[in-house]
Amino acid sequence: MKIAVAVINKNENAEISSRGGRSPYYLIFDAKGELLEAISNPFAVGGGGAGIAVAKMLADKDVNIVIVGAIGANMAGALDERKIKYYEKQGLAKEIVQEILNIG
Repeated sequence: MKIAVAVINKNENAEISSRGGRSPYYLIFDAKGELLEAISNPFAVGGGGAGIAVAKMLADKDVNIVIVGAIGANMAGALDERKIKYYEKQGLAKEIVQEILNIG
């Protein structure tokens, strides 16, 4: 299992970003809550369709769950199509991942 979290910087204790498709970064955690990868979001700036593009990018990385502060309708639809669960949460990335995994 992989969990992707939209964040404002590449630190595992970063604040969750309120902007799913335009989040500056995504952190990817494993099923134990360990950070696997920090990626810059190439769709954070630019034209429309960021949420759909991010959903595809995360699906290509075999992500099962996405955590964002707020998710737009296009991104939600694109995640639903790929059978990826998503949660709207506030707080620090690692703490919320541990909450979702019921650990810590």
